Amino acid sequence: MRQWATGQPQKAPLVLLHDSLGSVELWRGFPAALTQATGRTVWAYDRLGFGRSSPRTEPPSLDFILEEAQTYFPAIAARLELDPYILFGHSVGGAMALCIAAHQPGRCRAVITESAQAFVEERTLEGIRAAQQGFQNPAQFARLTRWHGEKARWVLEAWTGVWLSPAFRGWTLDPCLQAVHCPVLALHGDRDKYGSVAFPERIVQGVQGPARLEVLHECGHVPHREKEPLVLGLVGDFLRNK
Repeated sequence: MRQWATGQPQKAPLVLLHDSLGSVELWRGFPAALTQATGRTVWAYDRLGFGRSSPRTEPPSLDFILEEAQTYFPAIAARLELDPYILFGHSVGGAMALCIAAHQPGRCRAVITESAQAFVEERTLEGIRAAQQGFQNPAQFARLTRWHGEKARWVLEAWTGVWLSPAFRGWTLDPCLQAVHCPVLALHGDRDKYGSVAFPERIVQGVQGPARLEVLHECGHVPHREKEPLVLGLVGDFLRNK
């Protein structure tokens, strides 16, 4: 867990939720830049089994997204005394952010999703299969070890095992979207190999509060790295009066 502080506690802090292979350290310089751009304190944490968190041995359940919203994040928020807060979730972290907003409506003031999945698309599965094949290369797998240490194999298998499971094919974010009433900004790259713009379209159409969709052109799955100045500008504008 790490904090980037501004000295302006009167503003609701931002909490970052990482992607399926992510960690606190993989956010790199983005949290510091986000703090500077928004004037808000930023928090980031490693989900259980990732980065510098405690290791896990059992595979995640098919309800792991909902479990983060109902069990793990509330414990983090209570420990850090976060109330209210704003969420920024990348990839599956974006899906988790929306589920958290649905289950803690009085505390979550706004959500920014980036490359978030809203259901299981064939493009998603193709991208995961390609990545799974690529990580058979020892040099590429070593990159995961750099960020997750001995937990790297579990991290990879947790991602591929759930998403490629036939039992997960029917997963959808719709039940959570129907309970989200706070403002939502959905960011998505038009070249995202893990999902089409049907994902953010589903998000902005499904939530009950004000929602805004921004498609980033010539951008892949990691807009905060590929188009950082643009993302910072969009987030700063979105949060100006929140």
